Formats: sequence, C-alpha cells, structure tokens
Amino acid sequence: MNGARSVNTATGRGSSPGRGEKLADWADGRLGLYSLAKANMRKVFPDHWSFMLGEVCLYSFLVLILTGVYLTLFFEPSSVEVVYDGSYTPLNGIVMTRAFESTLEISFDVRGGLLIRQIHHWAALVFVAGMLVHMMRVFFTGAYRKPREINWVFGWTLLLLGVITGLTGYSLPDDLLSGTGLRFAQGAILSVPIVGTYLAFFLFGGEFPGHDIISRLFPIHVLLLPGIMLGLVVAHLILVFYHKHTQYPGPGRDQKSVVGMPFLPVYMAKAGGFFFLVFGALAMLGGLAQINPVWAFGPYRADLVTTGAQPDWYLGFSEGLIRVMPGWEIDLGGHTLVLGVFIPFALFPLILAAIGVYPFIEAWITGDKREHHILDRPRNAPVRTGLGVAWLTLYVVCLIGGGNDIVATHLHLSINAITWFVRIAFFVAPVLAFVVTKRICLGLQRRDREKVLHGRETGTIKRLPHGKYIEVHEPLTQAQRHTLTQHEQPPPYEIGPRVDANGVRRRVTVSQRVRARLARAMLGPDSHIPKPTPEEYREITRGH
Repeated sequence: MNGARSVNTATGRGSSPGRGEKLADWADGRLGLYSLAKANMRKVFPDHWSFMLGEVCLYSFLVLILTGVYLTLFFEPSSVEVVYDGSYTPLNGIVMTRAFESTLEISFDVRGGLLIRQIHHWAALVFVAGMLVHMMRVFFTGAYRKPREINWVFGWTLLLLGVITGLTGYSLPDDLLSGTGLRFAQGAILSVPIVGTYLAFFLFGGEFPGHDIISRLFPIHVLLLPGIMLGLVVAHLILVFYHKHTQYPGPGRDQKSVVGMPFLPVYMAKAGGFFFLVFGALAMLGGLAQINPVWAFGPYRADLVTTGAQPDWYLGFSEGLIRVMPGWEIDLGGHTLVLGVFIPFALFPLILAAIGVYPFIEAWITGDKREHHILDRPRNAPVRTGLGVAWLTLYVVCLIGGGNDIVATHLHLSINAITWFVRIAFFVAPVLAFVVTKRICLGLQRRDREKVLHGRETGTIKRLPHGKYIEVHEPLTQAQRHTLTQHEQPPPYEIGPRVDANGVRRRVTVSQRVRARLARAMLGPDSHIPKPTPEEYREITRGH
C-alpha cells in the first residue's frame, strides 16, 4: 500500500484515532464518562404531558440566569441620590436613587434592555407558578413517597427560595411599588417580639429605608440565592435519574419496570425542542405584554404609596393574612406585641413547613415503608386529594384578602364586606372544599367500580323480546380493567387489643392513639369504595 497511513477498509477510517476520539479517551480515562454515559444515556423515561411541568420550571430557571447575567452588567445597586436627566423626559429633574436611574437606563437606553427586563420578570413568574403546579402534581399523585421524600424537600426548598428571590429582585429597582413592598416587609419584621427591632435595623442598616438595603439585596439576589438554587436543581435532577421516573398505572408498568422512551436520543430531542418553545413563549410575553413599568410608578419616597399596590401573586397569600387579621395589640411587660401582624407573619411559614414535612407525616400514619414508583390516581386517595384542594382553596381565599382593595374597586363592593368574607372563609372554605372533594373522589371510585363490573355505556338502546328497554354496555379491555383496579387499599393501622393473652394491660402511648385515629380517617372504610373482586366480575360476566 502506498503512503505512510494505513486505511481500515472495513470502517473506512484511518488506523490512528482522530482528535475527537483522543479527547474522548483522555476524558474517559480521568472521569469515567463512557461508563457513566452508557448507564444513563439509554435510561427510559415515561411519556405524559404532566411530566413537562418540571421541565417548564427548569427552562424558566435557565432563562432567568441568562437574562439576569445580562441585566447585572448594567444595573447599579446604589442608594446614592441623583437628579434624573435621561431619555424619559417626564421624570427629568426628579430626585431618585442611582438604582432606579440605572433601571430607567436599562429600559430606555440599553439596546434590548426593556425586552430582557420583561423576559426576566415573566420568567420569574412562570418559574414560581411552574414549581407550584409541579409540586401539586407530585402531591396529588403521591410521587413524594419513598424513596423520593428528600427530592420533595429539595423541590419545596426551591419553591421557598424562589419566592424569596422574587421578593429581593422585585425590590431592587427602588421604584414606588417595590419600596411599598419593602415597607410592608419591614413592618412585618418589626412585629417579631423582642428581636424585631434589631432584625429590622440589621437588615436596613438603620431607620427605614436606610442607605444599605439595595446594596445588600443585590448580592443575595444575583449570587447567594441563585447559587443555592442551582445546586438544589442539580441534586434534584440527579435523584430523578437515580430513583428512575415515576409513571402512571397501566399495562406492563410495575414497581420494577418503566415503559417509555430512552433518554438519548428520543427524550433529549423532545426536551431540546420544548426548551425553545418555553423560551419563545417567554420572549413573546416579554415583547408583547408589559410588566412592572417602573417609570409609571416613579422613584420610591417614604411619604408616598402607590394606589392599589399589590405584591406578585406568590406573595399575595402572606399579605392577605395580614390585611384581614384584626388589629390586636397587647401590652406585656412594657412591650407592645402587635399580634395583628405577628400572628399571620408567623402563620405563613408554618403553613409552608407543614407542606414540606407532609410526606414524612403520611408515611408515619400509614406505616408504609415500601418503595413506590407507580403513581396514584387522585380519586383513589380521597383524603390526600381533599387536603390538597383545601390548601389551594385557602390560598385563593388569602389571595382575595391580599387584593381586597382591588376587588372592592373593580366589583364595586364594600372593602369591609370583602374583609369579613375572607375572615370567615379562611376557616369555612377549606373544610367545605375538603368534604366536597372527598365526596367527588368517592363518586368517581363508584363509577370506576361500575365500569369494571358492567362495562362502558355505549348509548345504544336495545328492546328485549318481552318489551323491556336496556342500554347496551361494552365490556372493558383487560388493560382498562387493570388500570382501574391496580391500586391498593391497605387496612389502616390499629392499636390492637389493650390486654394481651396473659391478661396484662398493654401500655398505649398518645402518639399511637393519634396515629390510629389519623390512619382510620385516611385509610378507613369511609375513605374508599371497595374494588370489585375477581369473583364479582366472573359472576357478572356469567350472566348470574
């Protein structure tokens, strides 16, 4: 053969590896990438539209990072006062902070600045909304059960940090609306007994508004919180890979096998396309739907407040609690305790904490220590579904309280009537929502039972020889019957006999009594409709 290089005729390539192959071999020898890729790139993921909610959160977070880096290049987090003389002439000659002035410059002078600002704000709203809806999907389907309790805590922490990050970012422009929100937060901090004043002085660097709050919020918003969230996102995704993805019940799906498409190339291609869809939707919102026009509010002044000042929707819950709380104050040892602010201020994190620890509470009540990779249909867990709907109802009620002035002006109602409605509905509406949801779930279970035993209604009416009219039912397929009957109905935890076989009275702790009552409420006869047994199905199908 002529020439210095030999050619492998079978593969059509030279015997010496190319640069890309050499780089791959070098990386594999030091990082073990080949074995890692071989084990995970063909990993199977189930396909369902609700699983895309988590992807919406991830892609919105990526857009937030990209747009945030761009905005950081032009924003100046300074409380130094200047006189504005820029492109937006209505504010010329107005005294404002350098932070607000740089926000105006981003909006009117930086090429594409306003578009990036609005994409960033819309991405923040979609990110928090996506996390909330994603967590509700996880909650209603029981995807948080073993071994995914830690991943639930990671997601809950991401939601909490997302809310705090939104609050800090919302406050950076130092416009009149964001300053009003900071004033609200400062008042809530002051209500903390004994240490509230010290906390407020430490955060604001003195009396409100101080000169340090913007410069302190800036590194928290652009560095500390995003760094923690990025680490949690990576850990969250690693656990999703490690535990394998949950899937909805169906034929061929059990606790050990997953029915779906491989991660590479099918799922990766779909995920890449979906990223551009999310990014395009956010870009369209940023370009067409105006949000947070700070120039219309003007710079913050401590003696002014905007009409109809409202927080972003994810903070309306907390403001609603404070707005509708009676203005209770008590004097204790020479200290005034502002209970009208402190009680709702403390109630907000307590409700969030209850959501965070719920998987562990449910596991303790049921005593279930098995791994679960098949999701529940919400109707088959009426108590859990009722609790989720009750929490959402409570959130909506408090959100109405947080915007009671807007509701009053737009619907021409009395603000006092709205406030009293929220006060009563805070206690009544979640209970009604729980009861109604539980009854709906039980009704759906009865319908599933009838479907399995008698088949699906076809709408075809048939007249029998003796004149009776009946509707023809079409039997379900084996796959459909499996989907409707695969769920378990475990018995609730019971304390058992108080006296053993030797006549010795057993010691029963308070926690055991509480657990037994909660288990009876969650898994007892009133919480489910018995599934049809094979004997019942055979008796029906035999015509008896």
